[in-house]
Formats: sequence, structure tokens, C-alpha cells
Amino acid sequence: MQEPTIQYLAAAIFAVALVHTFAAKQFERLSHRFPRHAGLFHLLGEVEVVFGFWAIVLVLAMALVVGGGPALGYAESRNYTEPLFVFVVMVVAASRPVLRTVMSGVSLVARVLPLPTPVAAAWLGLAAVPLLGSLVTEPAAMTIAALMLAPQIFRPQVPEAVKYLALGVLFVNVSIGGTLTSYAAPPVLMVASTWQWDSAFMLATFGWKAAVAVLVNATVATFVLRKHLPAASSAHAALSEAPVPPAVALVHLVLLAGIVLFAHHPVAFLGLFLMFLGYTQAYERHQSPLIIKEALLVGFFLAGLVVLGGMQQWWLEPVVSSLQPLALFFGALGLTAITDNAALTYLGSLITNISDESKYMLVAGAVAGGGLTVIANAPNPAGVALLKRGFSDETIGAGGLLLGALGPTLVAAAAFMLL
Repeated sequence: MQEPTIQYLAAAIFAVALVHTFAAKQFERLSHRFPRHAGLFHLLGEVEVVFGFWAIVLVLAMALVVGGGPALGYAESRNYTEPLFVFVVMVVAASRPVLRTVMSGVSLVARVLPLPTPVAAAWLGLAAVPLLGSLVTEPAAMTIAALMLAPQIFRPQVPEAVKYLALGVLFVNVSIGGTLTSYAAPPVLMVASTWQWDSAFMLATFGWKAAVAVLVNATVATFVLRKHLPAASSAHAALSEAPVPPAVALVHLVLLAGIVLFAHHPVAFLGLFLMFLGYTQAYERHQSPLIIKEALLVGFFLAGLVVLGGMQQWWLEPVVSSLQPLALFFGALGLTAITDNAALTYLGSLITNISDESKYMLVAGAVAGGGLTVIANAPNPAGVALLKRGFSDETIGAGGLLLGALGPTLVAAAAFMLL
């Protein structure tokens, strides 16, 4: 759909959606000031709703301009595999058997480290789990880390500035922590096949640098957080619940592995998800409530981003293709804040005769900037959905996230540029 009128309209609606994400916290405050319309303001204050809402507005506007058939055809032409996968992997990764298994491992390692157990557990949640994303995918790592860290760090008693720093570190570390393999990070996946980047190449070129940055960011954040951590770690609290039989945990882990393995085949991973739902019903006594609502909101957000982002290629691609390698790094880092980093690298993969240096700079900038905003990286909305209750007004401000992520982003950028 190349009509200039539609392109300009889509760009304008996309800009309004971006402004809306930054104003989401203000809508939440309006819900308290005007209780008569609190429901509407609360809905508009949900960050996860923003892009889905404006995607619907875009499709309706397109229907008015060019007709219902072309508008519906555009919506149906989009690829919704990633939103579906993030929804599925969030629900499975957050299930009690999976979460308890990861927390058991974290608890064992935390007791070995020469640190107080709560401090060690927080450090592992900010460092080890994001790096685990290179195996289980970034959305799964984000879900597990958020649920682990919520009762430790993201509590009303902890100062807002400290929580935003921890959130920024988590988002940046998840974004770069998935670069040790070629399949776990969405922005890498978009180019891996086209540019023939395998996991060995990713580990040697990006992965070890990302690991250094992850460890630095997690260590600094944990040092700042150390005085605000509770006496008992979240892992210890979770492990005090009734144990999950090993066989039940094994089935969950096998299903999660299968879902990750078939991450790009919706028919396969949705089939495994239906098996998972049936199994959780059969062994309900070993389950906690599934996070269906939170995962659906995140899927709605990402689907909206797919619809809105698909109409931005007309201005993004010329910008990306016109930049020299160094400018491309900083351009990608900045553009990632206003568009999904996977969409950005996908546009880069369409550029013919792009140099190897430019390829590196594009991907490095895209993943380094993946924590700056909610829309910068696909797993970020999952983190927002699971952690927002720990912030004032139960919303995460875009400005606070941006400030909290600046330091960790600079560390990541320095690692990719200097190491």
C-alpha cells in the first residue's frame, strides 16, 4: 500500500502512538482526578494497549480513505508470528514449575557466591537470566527475570529512581543478552539467515562483548540496590511453597523447549501450547494462576506495533541506507527508541551491497538501544506488564525508563564499540 496519503497518515498515527506511550502515566493520574471516567483513562493509561489501539485507528482510517477491502488486506498481510510466540512463551515460562526450577538453580548458585543471598539472587536475576535468554529466547528470559525480581526490587518501599535504574538494566541486559546465539534475539533473527550469521559467529563477534556489558550493568545496579533488598530473597520465598514433582517440572520444561525450537512455526508452537494448557488443567494442584491476561495485553501491543510499523518503511529505509557505519551505529541506537529494533534490522537486511562493518554497526546499535523505551525491543512490554504494579500509580513512565536505561545503554554501546 504505497499511496502517499496513506503513508503520511500512517506516519502521523505512529507519531501520536509514540506520544501516547510517553503520556500513559498522565492518563493514569487523570483516572484518579476524574473518577466518573476512570475506566476510560485507566484503559488509555495501559502502555500495553497503546499500539494495539492506534493500530485499530490506522486500519479504520485506511478503510475510510481507500476502502475496507484494501485496509483489511493490509492487516491480514502482516506477519503476527512474533506476537503469538511472545504470548505463548510468556505464559509457559511464568508457570510455577518452570519458575520454581529456575529459582532453585538461582538459589543454589546464590548460596555459593561470597555475597549475602538476597544480593547474590538480585545480581543473578539481572545478569545470569538475561544471558540465559540466548538459549530460551529473550521473551522467556524477560518473563522469568521479571517474576523473580518483582518481590525483591520492584516494591512500593523502594525509591522510584532505584527501580527505574533496575528496570533499565534489566531491559538493556535482556536486549544484548540474547546475542550469544543467532535465534534468540528478534533483531538478530531478522538478519541471521540473509547475512549467514550462525551462533558461532554471534558468540565470537557480539556475544562475549554483550556478556561483559551485562555483568558490568548488573554489578553496578546490584551495588545501588543492596540497601533496599529484603532480608529473604524472592527465590527463598518461592521455594518455601509446596514442591513441584520432578516429572511435572520436566514436562513443562520439555514443552517450553519445544515451543522455543518451533518459535517461527505458529502451527507447531500453538499446538504445543494447547497441550500445555491441557496438562496444567490435569495437574492444577501443582500450578499457580497462569498470566493469560498479561500475556494477551503484550501480544496485543506487539501486534499493534507490527501493523503500525509496517507502514513506516517508506521513511525509515532511506534513513538507514544513507548512513555511514559509525553514523549508522548511533542512528540505529537512536531510531530503536522510536521503533522496534527487529523492524530496524529487517530494513537493513533489505539494503543491497551493505558492508560487513555496516552490518555490525546496525545490529550493535539496535540491540544496545533495546532498553530505552517500551517499544524498543519485543520483550520489553512483557517486563512492563509484570513489573508495573511496583511503581507509583501502577504505571511505568516512559521518561523514567529512558533515564534509567541511559547508563546501561552507554555501557553496552561502549562494549560493542571499544572491545
